[in-house]
Amino acid sequence: MNNKIFALVDCNNFYASCERVFNPKLEGQPIVVLSNNDGCVVARSNEAKALGIPMGAPYFKYETIIKRNKVHVFSSNYTFYGDMSARVMTSLKSLVKDIEIYSIDEAFLDISEFYYCDLEETAKEIRRLVKQWTGIPVSIGIGPTKTLAKVANRQAKKYEESNVFDIRDDLVRGEILKELALEEIWGISTRWGRRLREIGIKTALDLAHANPRYVRKNISIVGERIHHELNGVSCIGIEEVKNKKNIISSKSFGKKVMALQELEEAVSDYTARACEKLRSQQSRAQGVYVFLRTSPFIDQEKRYSNGMSTFFTIPTSNTSKIIKEAKRLTQKLFIYGYEYQKIGVMLLEITDAKNEQYSFYEQENYSKSDKVMTVLDGVNHKYGSSTLMFGAQGIKKEWKMKSEKKSGAYTTNMLQIPFVK
Repeated sequence: MNNKIFALVDCNNFYASCERVFNPKLEGQPIVVLSNNDGCVVARSNEAKALGIPMGAPYFKYETIIKRNKVHVFSSNYTFYGDMSARVMTSLKSLVKDIEIYSIDEAFLDISEFYYCDLEETAKEIRRLVKQWTGIPVSIGIGPTKTLAKVANRQAKKYEESNVFDIRDDLVRGEILKELALEEIWGISTRWGRRLREIGIKTALDLAHANPRYVRKNISIVGERIHHELNGVSCIGIEEVKNKKNIISSKSFGKKVMALQELEEAVSDYTARACEKLRSQQSRAQGVYVFLRTSPFIDQEKRYSNGMSTFFTIPTSNTSKIIKEAKRLTQKLFIYGYEYQKIGVMLLEITDAKNEQYSFYEQENYSKSDKVMTVLDGVNHKYGSSTLMFGAQGIKKEWKMKSEKKSGAYTTNMLQIPFVK
């Protein structure tokens, strides 16, 4: 018998909600948030959705509609959004023991210990506290499995007043699954959905009623697991956050870049960002990969794309050392005459800093290096990103991506804290 109970907490229109926290005048107003270089719409408030602005829409194509309807437009502010996400997750951790952070705006909670409570009221209280502590509204779906909690969360978003839905009742669950498309089930891809329809399984309820061995034979063991989850049998538990095996830092330039010096500045800046993430999970990298490319949409003879990697004798998390190698690779990749649109860095073969393996041929003074990096990270965390940085990262950064409509770093920069008059 399955005694598990899960809740999926999902922040409502997260990026738009973050912008509203420090600008209450935006409440009830249409909002869109743009991608890197202010290119496409990556987030919309409900009011913007009602205007017919689709996700992923190129900004220039909808600029007329946006201006006509006085839609508030913001450039992506990932430092701000990341910090607000951390506040939401910290709030949830203070309320529930077992939590899995699934994405920047979603978390699974194991609420089995609250089985004796009115779980809808408990979820409403969690929602109220998160809103009070962070300013972010959330929706909460409750179910006996993580897959059903995901389905319940979709329903919760339809209830504007409570934003809470419990799918544990068998009759209620059957009615919802009967109307649910296969691709809307967590874990079912478009390809799998097409394959399931070919074998006569057309809805989520059909999948729940299918023979599990038949599903496994025609899809995979993962498909069979989803079948069981839809029937209320928990097969996927709360997972601990695992360290990333590779860390990527890459953005398109705000203008085409032809000078090697600007490329070196950009690769140094992106490497520094990647190294911050590396140290935040207490890891070290054994190698670094750099890739460089022009726009893929220009004439074939003007295109260029290439990448190179190098490996260290022993793993490191020292930004200076990794920047040095990233710049060397950039110099090898650079060919004069091309208009470059993007450069990126990937830290490879990441290892746990607590389990060092030393080399007979080279020793690194981890103690000295770690002290320097700890001071660097500590200052930047307290006073804002790039308060301290390496000269190789550049000062003017004329190559940096466009973010002309970016809001303030309200939670991470002392100089940008809002004043109340």
